[in-house]
This record gives sequence, structure tokens and C-alpha cells, in this order.
Amino acid sequence: MFRLVGLRPNFALDVSDEEMAVMGRHAAHWQRYIDSGQMVFFGPVLDSTGSWGLGVVEADSEDEIVAFAAADPVVTTGIGWIEIGKTLGAFVRPTASRPVPADRAG
Repeated sequence: MFRLVGLRPNFALDVSDEEMAVMGRHAAHWQRYIDSGQMVFFGPVLDSTGSWGLGVVEADSEDEIVAFAAADPVVTTGIGWIEIGKTLGAFVRPTASRPVPADRAG
């Protein structure tokens, strides 16, 4: 998973036209994971601290995601940064490639 942090707490609420153009390139940058179905969630979050972005990606390699995030236009233009994390375990919805195990099927 990754957290995109902008330069300001309310970045998503007061984004400039120039920053919006970068955000468009940011979304296009991650499109391959969306198209492949590996992106579980991708979008802005508002909470008591302000706004930030969240992406949840199914990937085989953390190094792949770290390198890909480093090339994100948000990072390369300096309008924000990306923090990478991973889950140690999670409850994940079943999919065609990951069906419910027979011993847990209802």
C-alpha cells in the first residue's frame, strides 16, 4: 500500500491548475496497475489531518512498487512524496484468481 502526501494538508481541496495537471499524470502513471486489476483502491482520502492519497496494490515485489513510486510525477516534480507500506496479513475479498478456499466456503 502507499500513501501519497502533498506539500499542504489540504492539497486535494486547494490544488492549483499546475498541480492538477501533475495529478493527471500521476493517475496515468498508475493506470497499468488499475488496468491489470492489481490496484485494489486508488484515490484521495479526507480525514482530520487534511487530505492524502491512498493506493492499495497487489504486487509480487515491494521493490517493484518502490521503484515505480519513485518515478511518479508527484515525486519527480516535488509536489509531494509517497510512503510505501505493506500488510503483514489481511482479509482480502475473493476474486476469480483467488477464490474462497473450500474449507471456508459457506
